[in-house]
Amino acid sequence: MSNIVAIVGRPNVGKSTFFNRLIQRREAIVDSVSGVTRDRHYGKSDWNGKEFSLIDTGGYVVGSDDIFEEEIDKQVELAIDEADAIIFMVNVEDGVTGMDEEVAKLLRKVKKPVFLTVNKVDNNKRANDAVEFYALGLGDYYNVASINGSGTGDLLDDLVAALPEKEDVIEDELPRFAVVGRPNAGKSSFINALIGEDRYIVTDIAGTTRDAIDTKYNRFGFEFNLVDTAGIRRKAKVKEDLEFYSVMRSVRAIEHSDVCLLVVDATRGFDGQVQNIFWLAERNKKGIVILVNKWDLVEDKESNTMKKFEAHIRQQIEPFTDVPIIFISALTKQRIFKAIETAVDVYNNRSKRIKTRTLNDELLPLILNYPPPALKGKFIKIKYIMQLPTPQPQFAFFCNLPQYIREPYKRFLENKLREKFGFKGVPIDIYMRKK
Repeated sequence: MSNIVAIVGRPNVGKSTFFNRLIQRREAIVDSVSGVTRDRHYGKSDWNGKEFSLIDTGGYVVGSDDIFEEEIDKQVELAIDEADAIIFMVNVEDGVTGMDEEVAKLLRKVKKPVFLTVNKVDNNKRANDAVEFYALGLGDYYNVASINGSGTGDLLDDLVAALPEKEDVIEDELPRFAVVGRPNAGKSSFINALIGEDRYIVTDIAGTTRDAIDTKYNRFGFEFNLVDTAGIRRKAKVKEDLEFYSVMRSVRAIEHSDVCLLVVDATRGFDGQVQNIFWLAERNKKGIVILVNKWDLVEDKESNTMKKFEAHIRQQIEPFTDVPIIFISALTKQRIFKAIETAVDVYNNRSKRIKTRTLNDELLPLILNYPPPALKGKFIKIKYIMQLPTPQPQFAFFCNLPQYIREPYKRFLENKLREKFGFKGVPIDIYMRKK
């Protein structure tokens, strides 16, 4: 289980720039899921081989300074509650402000690692000016410049060293299926319909579910954990203080699941918010099944309405289009068991192992007929293929000049892998290695 690191501080100190720099170190998520709640961003990063989830808590100003202070306090308290470590960012240009002192007062009480980070320190004079931040009473600080990355190495060295070792949950090895989506899409109704009882509160009010809740499901030969998550909604719709806590739990539920069942409200369509959740699951390398719920409420259906809706979704999720899309109704229980059968198939695809000999026998003749394009007069020869021993499908192609193989050819190889071995609903990683 990965750790969560929260970046806190008042606005305009460079938190988002710093966040983007850390995310770009790892290409798993290059565009963070932004704007889900009050401009918060979520992503994954790693340093020295240790992965962690990163959350930018982004302060905001409403009305007077007093209201702002009150909101920042709530933000920091929620971050402290859920995060494993906290980066408290301040700005050397402004010096110690009253708002910095308010945040520091809260952070001095916590038992979790707090890293005081002084941003925009890009010359010796500013390094000398940063000494005043000792007054915050948080001990030593780190001088960084988010814009060019100066000083971030020392901070990250100490950060990952301070993160607790997370042990995998051994007592329950059942597959975990997370039911995710925006609020009021019908996630809780779907689970209630599956288990045959009203275990979860269902209302027309978006955001009824506040936490990620596990339910053991054992029917028709299927046994797994279903996780109902709080919906991730747009920042403009957020009014409750619990939202930050709920969304953090939802992000964590996605990270620690095997398959994500993405519930889409058919009456609202596959909008930008749903796409954000889809890409968060894809970049975490989870199996994905898209469930278009409330299909019974769609009016003026024609013979090809379903095909058009499906084609629109596949266009939005390119290039990862090999994802099952099922049209369901949690209210009438239409196709809900087909959804579970499909999720189990996707789970099996994610853990599928292909023998090395089979891989080479099937793919090397294809590669011989359609070799990688020559670049700069150099001919690329792929000699050998193997599947890596990872939880999700990853393949290594050994060749003489791996640096010259471009993305279009990798997509060609991925398509052939899917065509030959069937990895529907599962992201595939392809690595080119020097033979």
